[in-house]
Amino acid sequence: MKVVRQIQLLATAGAVAAAAILSLSAVPSGAQAQEYVLKFNHVLGPKEPYHKGFTNWAKAVEEKTGGKMKIEVFHSAQLGVEEDIIEQIRQGANIGQNTDSARMGNYVPGIAIMNGPYFAENLEEVAKLRESPTVKKWLDELATKYGLKVVSFNWVQGYRHFFTNKPIKNPEDLKGLRIRTPPAPIWQESIRALGAEPVAMAFTDIYPGLQQKAVDGAELVYNNIVAKKMWEVLKYGSATGHIMLINFQVISAKFFDSLPADIQKILVEECDKAGQAVSEEILAEEQVVKEELKKKGMTILEGKDIDLAAFREAGKNAYKVLNIMDAYETVSKEIGK
Repeated sequence: MKVVRQIQLLATAGAVAAAAILSLSAVPSGAQAQEYVLKFNHVLGPKEPYHKGFTNWAKAVEEKTGGKMKIEVFHSAQLGVEEDIIEQIRQGANIGQNTDSARMGNYVPGIAIMNGPYFAENLEEVAKLRESPTVKKWLDELATKYGLKVVSFNWVQGYRHFFTNKPIKNPEDLKGLRIRTPPAPIWQESIRALGAEPVAMAFTDIYPGLQQKAVDGAELVYNNIVAKKMWEVLKYGSATGHIMLINFQVISAKFFDSLPADIQKILVEECDKAGQAVSEEILAEEQVVKEELKKKGMTILEGKDIDLAAFREAGKNAYKVLNIMDAYETVSKEIGK
């Protein structure tokens, strides 16, 4: 029995050694063998311009790093809802999320101004925000204190407008309407300031929410309406352009810090490039998308039909209610607005 036991031990040891040899031979030698993977989540559909932008970012990063860094893109919230993903990011998971300053405002309140009413209104102002000392301070605080590394906010999804089943021409017309918003204070107070009753709801729940009359409308960019076929449940679009939707690409600060410096640089640079390209494309095609919605039967109110002055004045109250008017005025001055 003792001999049999020795033979079994030797066989086991030999198997372990063989497995180790196979394992070593399967991994190429040198630093080039190291591979980093980022699982990137967003709530938008696969036909939205942003999805193409994210896949272009992924391809560029893999190419520029020689395959050492890979980004796997998941559309339609396949990895989970935005708020849950952000918490996973804070814990150090190798996950990324397309989000916005409104949600980042839950951690650093002042940064929420970037998604407030009539703040940044063109790509030039967004570019200036990247050089703002105050914005840089906020981004640093997000990373060091909350573990949220903003890789880029060079992503503009377009202008948000009101979409309802009655014509909206001024803030008074929104009175009594329940309008879907994302679950963040600046979104909630912006919609309340502009005249409506905000209802927090996940993006993926908007269509059924409209069908079930849980909400009376939503404030979204034109591409959202097309991608989710919301013209089937909404009759009117009111071109208020009350928010220029700046998106943040966020990953774990811990994960980012674990990457070699050259990969960090490529990750950031290519994210900025992809964001700039898709932002320009979206804004250039906004008129085309608007005409497409009209052909689908949606009535779009714009120009003289909308009392923009009244909306602009009403929107200021959101900053006051959230006590971020000082942040609004400081950053506005820094970007020459």
